[in-house]
Amino acid sequence: MTSIKPCLWFDGQAEEAAALYVSLFPDSKILSVFRYPEESPMSAGDVATVDFLVAGLPVQLLNGGPHFRLSEAFSLSVTVDGGQDEVDRLWDALIINGGEPSQCGWLKDRFGVSWQIVPAELTRLQSDPDPQVAARVTQAMLAMGKITVADIEAAAKG
Repeated sequence: MTSIKPCLWFDGQAEEAAALYVSLFPDSKILSVFRYPEESPMSAGDVATVDFLVAGLPVQLLNGGPHFRLSEAFSLSVTVDGGQDEVDRLWDALIINGGEPSQCGWLKDRFGVSWQIVPAELTRLQSDPDPQVAARVTQAMLAMGKITVADIEAAAKG
């Protein structure tokens, strides 16, 4: 069977990043760690790849060196069902130690991976059959960094 998984390029921090990600989400675990062998382009014994599950999604992180950098052109989008407390928990854990908040629920973690932390309420309210509700919610979201559930709910009510 053919399978697909994202592979993200790192410069030496793949194992540390994978450990953080599996600690944050249920149904997550490290599946394998492959180390560079002797006579490889990298130092023998250094981590080459980490394969893991994050919230059930298979992902591979590759320590490939400084040749390429992650960018906001790729992000992991997380739909959060646990309300504001869960949004805050994930947001705080991902920006700690050098991460950067951005706009509209986006952030970059300390490893350079972009994430979207999206409360389920946002998707529900943006799909409201009343286009004015959806527009107010979207306008409120566009003014936010981390999305605040109470604020988008207030925007929905007008």
